[in-house]
Amino acid sequence: MTEVEERLQELRQKALDCRACELCDTRTNVVFGEGNPNTPLVLIGEGPGANEDATGRPFVGRAGQLLDQVLLENGITRKHIYICNVLKCRASIIENGSVRNRPPRTSEIAACMPWLQQQLDIIKPLVVLCLGAPAANLVIHRDFRMTKERGIWFTSSYARYAMAALHPAYILRQHDEAFRTARASLVADIDAARKKVIELKKEPKEQPKVEPENLSLF
Repeated sequence: MTEVEERLQELRQKALDCRACELCDTRTNVVFGEGNPNTPLVLIGEGPGANEDATGRPFVGRAGQLLDQVLLENGITRKHIYICNVLKCRASIIENGSVRNRPPRTSEIAACMPWLQQQLDIIKPLVVLCLGAPAANLVIHRDFRMTKERGIWFTSSYARYAMAALHPAYILRQHDEAFRTARASLVADIDAARKKVIELKKEPKEQPKVEPENLSLF
């Protein structure tokens, strides 16, 4: 286990006991994140849904299946990247006897952001790809406009470069040609993120990051 892996595992154990906001009272599991801690590419969503809350893993429902498909079309699996969310616990509400997702409150985001900041401080990715506008609002800049700013590279305090792509859940809500177009954009944006990593790794480095040879595509 590398030093990065050890530090991330220690942080995960602390996060599992987090009680910084009221979401700790309604969650089933903390969804910390998963993948390759030594990766130069991190994907960030907004927060876990029902399937993620039940399993403790990010992106495991239908949206996660779609994400795995488009990653694979780029020759990437979860072993090559790291996937997490801004929120580590599901934001939910009970309506008509059923539990539904809801937008996170400002206080919940504020309570959870330190976990994401520490994750990225440990991993030190070259590139961050935000899945959906809510994540982009927090990682790239406020009032992010997905329709105008998707696919554009920004500098970020969390990585050398950050970009936003459509969230897989949004894509699944589209139909026919709109679905195909949205899906193709996610494939293209993941490819762009992969190529950006390759471009950055060609630059001279003072202290190159050591990665497991069998898990690196970049």
